[in-house]
Amino acid sequence: MNDKPQPASEQRARELTPREIVRELDKYIIGQQNAKKSVAIALRNRWRRLQVRSGLREEIMPNNIILIGPTGVGKTEIARRLAKLSDAPFIKVEASKFTEVGYVGRDVESIIRDLTEYAVNMVKAEKRAEVNDKAKEMSEERILDILIPPSRKRHAVPAEAPLVNADEQEDNKATREKFRQKLRDGKLEDKIIELDVSASNDAPLMQVIGPMNLEEMGVNLQEMFGGLMPKKMKKRKVSVAEARVILANEEAKKLIDQDAAIKQALLRVENSGIVFLDEIDKIAGSKSTSGPDVSREGVQRDLLPVVEGSNVMTKYGMVRTDHILFIASGAFHMSKPSDLIPELQGRFPIRVELSSLTEDDFVKILTIPQNALIKQYAALIETEGVEVEFSDDGIREIARIASEVNENVENIGARRLHTIMTSLLDDILFDAPDDLREKKILINRELVQSKLMSIAKNRDLSRYIL
Repeated sequence: MNDKPQPASEQRARELTPREIVRELDKYIIGQQNAKKSVAIALRNRWRRLQVRSGLREEIMPNNIILIGPTGVGKTEIARRLAKLSDAPFIKVEASKFTEVGYVGRDVESIIRDLTEYAVNMVKAEKRAEVNDKAKEMSEERILDILIPPSRKRHAVPAEAPLVNADEQEDNKATREKFRQKLRDGKLEDKIIELDVSASNDAPLMQVIGPMNLEEMGVNLQEMFGGLMPKKMKKRKVSVAEARVILANEEAKKLIDQDAAIKQALLRVENSGIVFLDEIDKIAGSKSTSGPDVSREGVQRDLLPVVEGSNVMTKYGMVRTDHILFIASGAFHMSKPSDLIPELQGRFPIRVELSSLTEDDFVKILTIPQNALIKQYAALIETEGVEVEFSDDGIREIARIASEVNENVENIGARRLHTIMTSLLDDILFDAPDDLREKKILINRELVQSKLMSIAKNRDLSRYIL
């Protein structure tokens, strides 16, 4: 039934049901259940598609999503965590950076080339982890060869002295084993040895200046010219610790089947790739943002073939974009999704509106996620030997002020908490390394009010500081 090999990321995500995906996202993102539900279904559908018989499988297209909501409510974080959860190739791009064909700037196909580059590096890193132990063993042997060169076998040994040669080999072997143990015990890490390294590692990369360089067109100059000239080697003196890393990398490259890794990466991009297209509202409509002649609609029309499915040439080969999942997002303050050209609207059938964050949401953001902000600051200050504890009323007051400033000044969502926390803790962060006598500090409601209320109440001042 499923006659096509599944990408590794799909195999890993196989056990995750939509409910489990949402549960994982809840560990990092507060609220926005509708958005989480939509992306969880989209992720599960990718696995489902690969279980369908081959004839129908190619006809099933992903349901691309538009996340609508103000900045700082979790749009980007949802997409990023989703990709991390499935080990899928992921790239975040801003739609406003692209220009229509015929103008200097980034063309939309560079999105797929960048995504492919990321996938190739991801797969090679996984392959490297698989052969890491073997590469370390081989690098150890090469270091021992430098420290204790292996005894050469004599091709013409006199008949009367065969035992001398055997003894030399035994002594050499015993010495190597002694040094091997020292190497493994870390006693030789600072010893300087001489290595033969490729001179091309230090050579500057050749660049082609122009409206679009050859690298972006999918042409790899290094591969084109690398085979024409022999590799130059040069002597380099490094410590054993550095040599261990250099040689392990060289041996890992030899152990990895580069062609197989690239083939797997291309398969993963085509079946598992996720593109997060931010600020799509900035290209909605027809008026220019980049110049008098560059239209927003022109960028949309260039983007359309990539989203609906086309072949993009990369330096690793052709990539089909038919089954790449596109998640677009935008605040849509000055425009609305219906301002996009109809063809592009049709390629984003799922639309989810994210709600603004409330005071209760801020309290949860500060306390519940594994990477909660107060946990981050407490860990940073703890490195100075100072323990910071946040009381419940202190956390509630921080959330209240953040919510109030968002309402009165500009709603930047959860990012407001960063400005609030920095202003609240700036004295502690400044004094902690030098003359902070208190080794335990309680951040309660009174302390928060004394530090922030005067700023929060002055609307003009809060515009600049908070």
